[in-house]
Amino acid sequence: MAASSADDVELRRACAAAIGGGGSKENIVLAIRVAKGHGILEKLGRVAKPRVLALTTAKNSSKGQSAKAFLRVLKYSSGGVLEPAKLYKLKHLTKVEVVSNDPTGCTFILGFDNLRSQSVTPPQWTVRNIDDRNRLLLFILNMCKEILGRIPKFVGIDVVEMAIWVKENTPTVNSQGNIQDGPAASVMMQRDLKVTVEKDLVSQAEEEDMEALLGTYVMGIGEAEAFSERLKRELLALEAANVHALLESESLIEEVLQGLEAASVCVNDMDEWLRIFNVKLRHMREDIESIESRNNKLEMQSTSNNSLLDELDKLLERLRIPSEFAASLTGGSFDEARMLKNVEACEWLTGAIRSLEVPNLDPCYANMRAVKEKQAELEKLKNTFVRRASEFLRNYFFSLVDFMISDKSYFSQRGQLKRPDHADLRYKCRTYARLLQHLKSLDKNCLGPLRKAYCHSLNLLLRREAREFANELRASTKASRNPTVWLESSTGSSQTGNSTDTSTVSEAYSKMLTIFIPLLVDESSFFAHFMCFEVPAFVPPGAPANGTKNGSDGNDANGDDLSFMDSDANGNNSSELGTLNEALQDLLDGIQEDFYAVVDWAYKIDPLCCISMHGITERYLSGQKADAAGFVRKLLDDLESKISTQFGRFVDEACHQIERNERNIRQMGVLSYIPRFATLATRMEQYIQGHSRDLVDQAYTKLVSTMFATLEKIAQSDPKYADIVLLANYAAFQNSLYDLANVVPTLAKSYHQASEAYEQACTRHINMIIYVQFERLFQFARKIEDLMYTITPEEIPFQLGLSKMDLRKVLKSSLSGIDKSISAMFRKLQKNLTSEELLPSLWDKCKKEFLDKYESFVQLVAKVYPNETIPSVVEMRELLASQ
Repeated sequence: MAASSADDVELRRACAAAIGGGGSKENIVLAIRVAKGHGILEKLGRVAKPRVLALTTAKNSSKGQSAKAFLRVLKYSSGGVLEPAKLYKLKHLTKVEVVSNDPTGCTFILGFDNLRSQSVTPPQWTVRNIDDRNRLLLFILNMCKEILGRIPKFVGIDVVEMAIWVKENTPTVNSQGNIQDGPAASVMMQRDLKVTVEKDLVSQAEEEDMEALLGTYVMGIGEAEAFSERLKRELLALEAANVHALLESESLIEEVLQGLEAASVCVNDMDEWLRIFNVKLRHMREDIESIESRNNKLEMQSTSNNSLLDELDKLLERLRIPSEFAASLTGGSFDEARMLKNVEACEWLTGAIRSLEVPNLDPCYANMRAVKEKQAELEKLKNTFVRRASEFLRNYFFSLVDFMISDKSYFSQRGQLKRPDHADLRYKCRTYARLLQHLKSLDKNCLGPLRKAYCHSLNLLLRREAREFANELRASTKASRNPTVWLESSTGSSQTGNSTDTSTVSEAYSKMLTIFIPLLVDESSFFAHFMCFEVPAFVPPGAPANGTKNGSDGNDANGDDLSFMDSDANGNNSSELGTLNEALQDLLDGIQEDFYAVVDWAYKIDPLCCISMHGITERYLSGQKADAAGFVRKLLDDLESKISTQFGRFVDEACHQIERNERNIRQMGVLSYIPRFATLATRMEQYIQGHSRDLVDQAYTKLVSTMFATLEKIAQSDPKYADIVLLANYAAFQNSLYDLANVVPTLAKSYHQASEAYEQACTRHINMIIYVQFERLFQFARKIEDLMYTITPEEIPFQLGLSKMDLRKVLKSSLSGIDKSISAMFRKLQKNLTSEELLPSLWDKCKKEFLDKYESFVQLVAKVYPNETIPSVVEMRELLASQ
């Protein structure tokens, strides 16, 4: 085969160097330069890339396997050196297709079955000429057949054309080739290539037979008809020989047919026997299956009977009522010594009833007559026990409370305040706490009457304790009454100045709350848990230090004997909490009257005690939660409202006392309620505790508003002296409240309000005094000011009444004897004032106001009458300073 320029020694040596550099030991069989493209990319203007295809083989001698064939793709690096690009295994080559779009036939596609993405178009390889293409494809064909034992599918290639090409390009032996495997290997490879291709077209034996046949019959070209006749004669002779052979073998055929007939009869007999045997075997199998089925049913029936007996024994055990429990439930005693047995009987009864309910009992037993009868019997037992236990507990609660009420040592007596102690009562009640739990589980409706009975009995005890304690508390508190009339104009000044200390009254009220609020909270919590309400335990977090009970009083509602109750209920059941609050209303109703009585008693002694009582109540109220002690919180709310109402009555009465000052005719000087309010405010500040500041501030606001409104009305009754009355009283208000205004924000606001009103009254009164003495002077200035809005200053002297002559007349009448006018102003200011302390400051304000007005007048005259001479401001200031 002729050598190609694309496959030379230098190219193979470069390929060997590139492949060997990677550590691979492979023999290069063929290396050809090609161009790589993708068809579509060339249409888009992309240039095909130069590549080298190299066919290599490698032996795996360590494993004893045959050689492997590879197709390597090598590319040129930036320096023009070959380097490996891709490696294909020929065992995955399935198709070789020549591209039909290339008219030269030099472009082909190699299809491999192991490509990752079969949807991607495989690359197209283009060689330089047809010879290079045929050499590469024939080498691939031979390697696949000899190494792999199969050949790929060739598409678009004419095999006959390739065979002709092989014959025309048979290579000569070249012993001087110096390639990697030596010249011998190269020649052998070329010879094997030729034989392989010819075998693919016509085998060697077929070629020899055809040559012998043609050599026998070859004649001249003109003897074709003779050759055809000869072949026909030979064909007829062969057909006659075949017919003769058939006729001679007829007897043998008859014997064979008879033997086949006999064999067919035997086969039919055997088939009949087999059918009979199959029928018998089928009957035997059916009998065996029937026997096994009966045995299985018997075994299942035996197992079911045993299970049924066990279930019936268990059911009978459930239906049996122990005699000792029946005796306790129907006629047993409820004494403390027998409570353990009663509780055990309740636990058994509860479990027995639950065990006969569908969730715990198989539904198939629910309609059994025995089960229904036993359910009815257990229901009867339950009703009997609940009725007996409820009746006993109602009587027990009444007897306990009746015993305590009949013993006077439990209550406060004359000269002795006694703290209520319910430790023994709760201890006795706790004995039946578990019984109540079981009664609730048996019949929840039975707790309603029991709760009412307990609330009614204990309510009598609590009201008796509160009444006796409140009576003795009032009797033992010594305090003289303070006046309730503070701001009446007819009240003597000594009445408000000699008020006595009534702090003992507030302490008595505080003691009442300290004793009874924790008691009521504890009773509420104990009642909630004892009577099985599903609410959490209640402990007042804000109870005051003096109201905290020590551990010896035994009033802890969270004792160990109630620890079995579910404390994790969290009170989420709003209906349960509502029922509890209704029950607490019955339990504690009426006790508020004794608290109200203490509040009314304290108010009669000193209305200002309402301030401290309000603070004490607010402190207790902030420590309560609206849960198990809901009634206690409501009680404190009502107390706070009542105290606020009582104090509001006091404030309203004080306002009426202030308003009665309007009836006095012609009141001059400082009104009586101004200094008395300062005394009242000082006393009120002494009573403030905790959160009562808002209450006092509201009273301050209302009293001050009434005082100022009344002051304005009194001042307007005589307009001539209105400003004098206002400035005197506002000044007195500021002087009396100066210290308190520095510490009380509400009074500070009133102080500033009085200060503004004082300044306004001073300004009006000073202006009146100035205008009395200098009316013509300043009226003339006002006319000039009014005209300056409409005409120029130069035109004003030509107006009627504003000429220079008029100016001189006004100046002469007003400023001649100015010192006498100033002295008259001072005397008039001094004459109407009742407080000498105000005179210096008012006179200074009067002089300043007069100088300001006179300075404005001088400026107007300078603009309008520039040539007129009048006394300067400096002269007037010196004149005023000398007065």
